[in-house]
Amino acid sequence: MNSEELMAKAQEWIALYGLKLVAAILILVIGRIVAKLIKKLITRLMERGNVDKTLIAFTVNLVYALLMTFVIIAALGQLGVQTASFVAIIGAAGLAVGLALQGSLSNFAAGVLMIIFKPFKVGDFIDAAGTAGIVEEIGIFTTQLKTPDNKQIIIPNSSVTGGNITNFSAKETRRVDFVFGVGYGDDLKKVKQVLQDIVDADERILKDPAPTIGLLELGDSSVNFAVRPWVKGADYWAVYFDIMEQVKVRFDEEGITIPFPPVPGVGIRHLNR
Repeated sequence: MNSEELMAKAQEWIALYGLKLVAAILILVIGRIVAKLIKKLITRLMERGNVDKTLIAFTVNLVYALLMTFVIIAALGQLGVQTASFVAIIGAAGLAVGLALQGSLSNFAAGVLMIIFKPFKVGDFIDAAGTAGIVEEIGIFTTQLKTPDNKQIIIPNSSVTGGNITNFSAKETRRVDFVFGVGYGDDLKKVKQVLQDIVDADERILKDPAPTIGLLELGDSSVNFAVRPWVKGADYWAVYFDIMEQVKVRFDEEGITIPFPPVPGVGIRHLNR
């Protein structure tokens, strides 16, 4: 093959593949620019929606990676490369990864739902997945709690959303529920007045809604009174402990009897957390 033939072949190759190569390069460059613009747009929209920063970073990076994958496949197709096999390989790999990470993906989906719908936030005291504690961190895959005795509990997000979630911090006020049992021989009007005096003397107990004090039931060995004052969430346990102590002291001073030994489920008890 002489030089003229080589030159002709080179010109033919350039004419055939040169434009395709330029087009592929343009697809890569323009595609990358468009992917970055879409990434910025999604970031701004999610920031305006007050979406968690962790979710924003994960989402925009995932979208950018998917867009760049399509851009690269399009560029290879422009060069004449058969991309059907690449698509099949990527699909098979995605399926294999999805099956291998099935549990992690369910935790991820649960984390996304919690971040979007916000059943609780960092700092709330919740009871979820059989564990109660203060929320320290809401991650993509796990939620971290600190228990009242200062233990760190890490719960998979799917376990958190898979059952009931009790958020004790969601409302500004909470009702403290007591049941106090007295003897059948005690003056019921006097008992009710003593309970009313104890509640009225505590400034932390809210006037609105008004506390409820009433005869709850005639038990097997005691007459049981329900006392249900409302307090601010931060005062809940302090009021609970103080009222319990004051009732015992005042009952002793007033000669009001507390049946002893108590029958299981009767006497002084706390109805709910």
